[in-house]
This record gives sequence, structure tokens and C-alpha cells, in this order.
Amino acid sequence: MTAAAFERGLSDLGAGTPEARDGTAVDVELVLAVDVSWSMDQSEQEIQRDGYAAAFRDPKVQEAIFDGVNGRVAVTYVEWAGTTSQMVVVPWTLIDTKEAADAFAYRLATELPDRERRTSISSAIDTIVPMFDGNGFDGLRRVIDISGDGPNNQGRMVTLARDGAVAAGITINGLPLMTSGGGFSWGSIPDLDRYYSDCVIGGPGAFVIPVNDWSQFPEAVRRKLILELAGGWPLGAEPREPLVLKTQGLPAADCLVGENMWMERQQRWMDDTR
Repeated sequence: MTAAAFERGLSDLGAGTPEARDGTAVDVELVLAVDVSWSMDQSEQEIQRDGYAAAFRDPKVQEAIFDGVNGRVAVTYVEWAGTTSQMVVVPWTLIDTKEAADAFAYRLATELPDRERRTSISSAIDTIVPMFDGNGFDGLRRVIDISGDGPNNQGRMVTLARDGAVAAGITINGLPLMTSGGGFSWGSIPDLDRYYSDCVIGGPGAFVIPVNDWSQFPEAVRRKLILELAGGWPLGAEPREPLVLKTQGLPAADCLVGENMWMERQQRWMDDTR
């Protein structure tokens, strides 16, 4: 566990909280892992927070939670950036009533987002995987939901982190934010959805929902959460929503594109100072 994630205390990881009763059966243990790197400005970070808050207040999302086998889920919200920047914003929380879902949304809406440097999807995954152990919940599924606007450019190779999570029985879904509108944003790539599909997501039923404009974000989050919390997408079945990108049949992406871009940038800086 990194220092940035740990400094808020063990209670933020679900230990000792009233919600984290030992062995509470839930349908899903879900980590919402949200990118807060410098490539996104404050207004875009607020759109992310507001989008998740609105989704947990949505009747369809709440229905997906309460219609499950156990009728309850466990959720935590983590913000991440570089290798040492993973922060638990809302700790593991049991959502088993409308009031609990609304309270989770309220906490998201009232906490202030932060901004950090670099993009390490692999470190986010590596930090989150141990958070499932000893969190007080026993889920039918364990899911990490990663949203971000660029490829991994720091830490170990993202595919190694992904494969480790999948080997631990965790599914990783992706919400690639392709929101530069065709303009230049350092660290962004035009085929981020393909990168997420080939390099980031994994596990049973894993999927990607690309966001091409910030106006799409609230609806994309709502649809994604319904799929994850309801568990209604049979493995191998074609998803009904057109925003969901199939994980098979796409040209292969370069899983080291972010690292290579960073090295090229560093080399340009060195050349400019000579």
C-alpha cells in the first residue's frame, strides 16, 4: 500500500467501519478507480464526481443493486494518478437501501477532488487488489472499474498488473475518457478505447465503455454501473447498449505506448537543454 493511500488510516480501507461487518454477503465488491492526473482540469474532475454521485441516486442503478441475489453491494471510491498517488475518497461502504446509496452519492458530491502528476494504471491496480482482502465483505464478484484519459506511463507494465488482478479472481472494466475532441493533449492517444480493451481490462465479462465527449459521461457511468451491479450481462453475450465496446475482435494495441511517449518527451527535454 502506498503512503498516499495509507495516510488516511485503516478505516478508509474498510477496517473498523460500521459498514464493514465480517463476511457480509454482497453481490459485488466494486472499486471505482478514477483518474485525477494533471491532464484533466478541475471542471473535468468535478464532472466525474458529479457523474458518479448522480448515478448512485438514479432509480435504475438502485434497482440493479436491490434486485441482486443478496440485494446489496459494497463500493469504495479511489482516485489515482502516478505511482505514489492513490487516495481513498470514500471507504468501503455497504449499499443495501436507497438511503445508503444516497448517502454514498452525498459523500462523493461533498469531497474535494485533487490533482496529481503522471498516469500509473498499473500502480492503481496493484494498490487496489489487496483492498479486497479483509474488507469485511464476501462478494459473488470482485470488480475494479478504472476510468482515465491516457495510457500507463509510469510504474510496471500495465498488462502485468492486470494479469495479477485477474489471477486473484478480480474483473477489471474500463471507462476510457476520449474527451480531447480531436485536439492535442499530451499523453492522450486517439485509440484509447482499444488500448483499454487490449491492455487494461480483463476477467470474466470484462468490458469497455468509451466516452467521446464529457456530455456522455453521466449516462456512460449510469449504464456501466447497471451492468456491474446487476451482473445482468451473461458471459460471452453481446451487450445491448451501443456504448459498450466488445473486448474481442479489435486490432492489437501497443501496451507500452504511454511509456514510449514519456521517454520521447524526456529525450526532447534533454535535447532542448543541450
